[in-house]
Amino acid sequence: MPAHPSLTELENSSEFRQRHIGMDAADEQGMLKAVGVATRAELIAGIVPRSIARKQPMQLPAAATEAAALAELKTLASKNQVFTSYIGQGYYGCHTPGVILRNILENPAWYTAYTPYQAEISQGRMEALVNFQTMVCDLTGMPIANASMLDEATAAAEAMTLAHRSVKSKSSVLLVSSDCLPQTIEVLQTRAQPLGLEVRVGVLAELLQSASGDYFAVLAQYPGVSGMVEDLGVLVPQVHAQGAAFIVAADLLALTILTPPGEWDADIVVGSSQRFGMPLCNGGPHAAFLACRDTFKRSMPGRLVGVSVDVHGNPAYRLALQTREQHIRREKATSNICTAQVLPAVVASMYAVYHGPEGLVRIARRVARLTAILAQGLQRMGYATSNANAFDTLTVETGNATDSIAARARTAGVNLRLVSETRLGISLDETTTRDDIARLWSFFAKPGQALPAVEALETSAQWLIPSNLRRTSAFLTHPVFNTHHSETGMLRYIRMLSDKDLALDRSMIPLGSCTMKLNATSEMIPITWPEFANIHPFSPSGQRAGYAELDTQLRAWLCEATGYAGISLQPNAGSQGEYAGLLAIRAYHASQGQSHRTICLIPASAHGTNPASAQMAGLQVVVTRCDDKGNVDMADLQAKCEQHAAHLSCVMITYPSTHGVFETQVKELCALVHRFGGRVYVDGANMNALVGTAAPGEFGGDVSHLNLHKTFCIPHGGGGPGVGPVCVVEDLVPFLPGHVTGGIPSQGVGAVSAAPLGNAAVLPISWMYIRMMGPDGLTHATESAVLAANYISARLKDHYPTLYASSNGHVAHECILDLRHFKDSSGIMAEDVAKRLMDYGFHAPTLSFPVPNTLMVEPTESETLAEIDRFIHAMVAIRAEIARIESGEWPRDDNPLKAAPHTAASLMAADWPHPYSRETAAFPLASLKRVKYWPCVARVDNVYGDRNLFCTCPPLDE
Repeated sequence: MPAHPSLTELENSSEFRQRHIGMDAADEQGMLKAVGVATRAELIAGIVPRSIARKQPMQLPAAATEAAALAELKTLASKNQVFTSYIGQGYYGCHTPGVILRNILENPAWYTAYTPYQAEISQGRMEALVNFQTMVCDLTGMPIANASMLDEATAAAEAMTLAHRSVKSKSSVLLVSSDCLPQTIEVLQTRAQPLGLEVRVGVLAELLQSASGDYFAVLAQYPGVSGMVEDLGVLVPQVHAQGAAFIVAADLLALTILTPPGEWDADIVVGSSQRFGMPLCNGGPHAAFLACRDTFKRSMPGRLVGVSVDVHGNPAYRLALQTREQHIRREKATSNICTAQVLPAVVASMYAVYHGPEGLVRIARRVARLTAILAQGLQRMGYATSNANAFDTLTVETGNATDSIAARARTAGVNLRLVSETRLGISLDETTTRDDIARLWSFFAKPGQALPAVEALETSAQWLIPSNLRRTSAFLTHPVFNTHHSETGMLRYIRMLSDKDLALDRSMIPLGSCTMKLNATSEMIPITWPEFANIHPFSPSGQRAGYAELDTQLRAWLCEATGYAGISLQPNAGSQGEYAGLLAIRAYHASQGQSHRTICLIPASAHGTNPASAQMAGLQVVVTRCDDKGNVDMADLQAKCEQHAAHLSCVMITYPSTHGVFETQVKELCALVHRFGGRVYVDGANMNALVGTAAPGEFGGDVSHLNLHKTFCIPHGGGGPGVGPVCVVEDLVPFLPGHVTGGIPSQGVGAVSAAPLGNAAVLPISWMYIRMMGPDGLTHATESAVLAANYISARLKDHYPTLYASSNGHVAHECILDLRHFKDSSGIMAEDVAKRLMDYGFHAPTLSFPVPNTLMVEPTESETLAEIDRFIHAMVAIRAEIARIESGEWPRDDNPLKAAPHTAASLMAADWPHPYSRETAAFPLASLKRVKYWPCVARVDNVYGDRNLFCTCPPLDE
């Protein structure tokens, strides 16, 4: 720094860049030397094809300091108006216990973890997810439930397709009660259309009578959006007699006091866990659920955590039945879902653990009691309710006073639901007080009319839940839900679970194609601000002005980064962004009178979500070959384009490719597909190598989705939440997702998420990242990520060859280490190296994708050189261990890799049967004696877990 620096220099607006990027200038010079180039610019120029390189820097606001960005965002957030919302419609006020807010939602040990594919270092959050599954099973009365869905509406859509492929009926008709949530109906209609399914909406009894058995499933809401609690069980035998399924969208809090659907033989139950501790969040993120009968389990969507054993016979959790999922079955998968809602699911499970069954019943009974008191008071004031039965919601007949009542409420900072010109809806929740009831009455009071007294009605108000619909069965009987009710106990339980896991707060997570970068504290702080957290997604638009401005700014910034003309932030995961993008292409072709264009070309190396999404969008997948360098085989692509010219819809490519290289012919590829009338979908999974260096919308892409939980710093949360914006060129903008319920008109593609802005409450994270980095910082981050990957490739090339590289030997932002030859030389597989890395304190790189028996490494720009070198030292040390197996010093079937990971319990056992020392097992590097992560289970037996499927809390003696 000069002797007399300017004020601008001292203000240091680029301070966050230095916090976010792990390498300093000195580190960078050493890394560049190892790679064999002089500057970052030289490295990028030799990797990114000149034909696609950006000609101009991104036009984004200059970087702001952390404090300045937070202040600016606070001003924006203050434009939201936090009303008390009694709108309901699937979103309710609740209290997030402080111990859960601080120690889970705001704790990087939980929010920086990855999806638990590596079971041995994910036992804590998988236990929390098993608690979630158990909670859902107990409350719904169903035998099996998954580990979260994206939202209630998409869970219902998944239930629709699950039923269609599972039942005897050959019909294509789904009957939907008009008392279902309107956003659910809208998403169902979007999902059904490309699959050739028909959604009929109406009064359920009338639908059943007129359908004459022509339906494969029925969907009903329990309680209904009107508040009505119906005896749906009487309809189930009639539905089953037609070989059809009965699907129920249920409220978990209501199910603590209502007869659960499983007890009246429902087939599938879906819903949201939002009111179990997650704020309104303008619609998300919230963990939905799907539970079903046991016979459907091998076809159910989403992740499922099961109980297995490790090699020592100890109980251990793992992801079960993965052969259902998109990363294995591709276009034949049960769903395209990948990222789900793990962090909100953990919050919901902990809410149940903390309150226990008695606490949940108390909350539910209080809500139901206040609803009954409110109803009786309104009746005494001369108002009728259209639902005789109710849990938390009343539909009030207001006649021509509707608008004036709603206006009085809004003037007082209260939102009611406008049902029709003559009806208003009121939904109570955990936060409602007796004073709130009196205030609600005041809005309905005529001039001079006296208000009822809550105390006077408390004893006389009749329960609005008929006795035959009241729950009598026990639930949440497992000790985990009946133990941790003090804050001290809860705090220690949460800490015990997080100590079992390996997240970014402990070490680098070098997962290829996953971009596990810094989730900065300053980015995370705003998500729990009341101005963002306490906004109802269906409140009047004027109350969401801050969100609208954030939406506008973020979309403009992302358009600038990608080169596209328009973006929707509605998709709440990358898989949903893919789906929305393909629907846009499909709708475009239909608008041109070319609905017959249904062929989607996908390279063999593509992410599994690509073919799964294409199938969901009603497209036929045709696979194209890749050459021996990992590039799309252009000759085969051209042949497929020619073969399917009349029916070509699109091609889906990932760029840079899933092989970790910038394919030089990408511009020619795009032109080729366009020549045959197709559109080009560029998967944005690897956008972390493109921001500031190249833009898909400028080199030929028509559609891309982004993963804001990768490139733009939203944390992975152990498997969600995410955001998957869909970006399109000008002529596809009209076909971005609409949301009629949320006030967004549809021009061919309906809603793809329950809320109009999807996982709205995490969008401030990406806003903060872009605002603090600025255009230069974002480009620097991209260049540093590419440098880090090339540094690892260069340092490890004598130990593990990089499988794919450009002609000059460089890679993009990730590299694939080839371990295939070790199978013959030592019996060692890539999985063994992955498990051994746990002993060194690392999460493994991506295992066996896109090439079996390889490791794909993505270090990101956020890791320090010291941490990258620590990973390199671990990999070199493991190579030396493999050499000792190759030499015969250690047996192929008994060595530190085959027995990894090693637990403290196994090391302390009296018997040590291995030919290597305990010290070699636990401390293969001296540095591990200072700081050591201990896996709590040994290698998990995957086969046992699938053969003995058990997906709820195990007995304590296990």
